[in-house]
Amino acid sequence: MLNIMGDMSIERKMSWVKLISIGIIVIVLLFAPAYLSRYYLYLATLILVTILFATSLNLPLGYGGLLVLHQATFYGVGAYSFAILLKETGTPVLPAAAVALLSALILALFIGWICVRLRGLYFGFLTLAMGQLVWAIVYRWYDFTGGDDGIHAIPVPDMIRSEIGAYYVILAVVIVSLLLIYRVVKSPFGLTLQAVRDNPQRCESVGINIRNHRLIAFVMGGGFAGIAGVLFVILERSVAPPIMFWTHSVEILIMVLLGGMFTFLGPAFGAVALTLLATFFGIFTEYWLLFLGSIKIIMLLFLPQGVLGFVEEKITSKIRNKTV
Repeated sequence: MLNIMGDMSIERKMSWVKLISIGIIVIVLLFAPAYLSRYYLYLATLILVTILFATSLNLPLGYGGLLVLHQATFYGVGAYSFAILLKETGTPVLPAAAVALLSALILALFIGWICVRLRGLYFGFLTLAMGQLVWAIVYRWYDFTGGDDGIHAIPVPDMIRSEIGAYYVILAVVIVSLLLIYRVVKSPFGLTLQAVRDNPQRCESVGINIRNHRLIAFVMGGGFAGIAGVLFVILERSVAPPIMFWTHSVEILIMVLLGGMFTFLGPAFGAVALTLLATFFGIFTEYWLLFLGSIKIIMLLFLPQGVLGFVEEKITSKIRNKTV
């Protein structure tokens, strides 16, 4: 009984630490445009989009235990659907975004329905194969997607045409999306999903439908990735096939691993760190990929739980020692 009460006390203290940290970050983000140049405002907005993209992957990967190797498929489908509707049909932004989200959800449901029958590496390689098939269709369908040229000069409303307008709209969508993902993770469904990840045999023995839980997590992750694709189009006002190539998925996967896939804010940290490292190493040397790769290897070897996972472990340990 004392151990349970002690664990609850530690959990409450950790929640307060996280809440205060998030509050400070949100305040900084709200006032950031007043102090950032145009380039750094663009970089901050790109990081916000990447944070949502990485967190969308962590829902099926970190919490569901599904090795999703081609999350960029849903990111790209959301972006292309939104871009085509704005450019070719003149659809207003909100209906176009809703259709883009629906497109990503339907594709995720179709791919997930096929892939969840497999587990582990087999599941991962099947998602990779199907993702590459979608990429090939987009790459070759010139009449509809523009092929390898992509789609450019996408019209957007005046409110989000400026850098500051796009920043605040993207910030608001990212915050709401992260709150929704957090609610899912802390809900009975999210807790059951983590139990399925940790011990699928026992969950199956008590009547939990493992396949359905994994499919729902996969579809949710695809939906939020589609939203991130929409935000990418708002920022760039263009879209091209490289955003849904498998290498982009690998970059996002590394971000999740770097930050810590068993922590909610781990992917966000990984997205910030990797984007900034890639940006600033590229300024100072043409061999930036060598330095970046070395940092990734060192981090993954010595911090397998990720940076935030390591920090959270240390903070929890200190709080537990003080409580005892």
